[in-house]
Amino acid sequence: MGTKKIPMRMCTGCREMKPKGALIRIVKTPEGEIRLDRTGKLNGRGAYVCKSAECLKKVQKSGALSRAFETQVPDEVFVQLEKELGDA
Repeated sequence: MGTKKIPMRMCTGCREMKPKGALIRIVKTPEGEIRLDRTGKLNGRGAYVCKSAECLKKVQKSGALSRAFETQVPDEVFVQLEKELGDA
């Protein structure tokens, strides 16, 4: 049996490749709603952010999430992300 491959994803803040489990997934659903995806299985376009306040600030400042989703990301999403980081 081969070893299980760990999926790698790029953080939209620091642009570093990290294991999928070490990142928070934000998803734009087919309906156009943007929300946190704690399961990693929601349908739609996903973008990832490190579980660090630094990366979150970078993403907010640079507008990287808005570019990734080609739409304005509501402030509530960033509030939820900050809360998620506080719990982590």
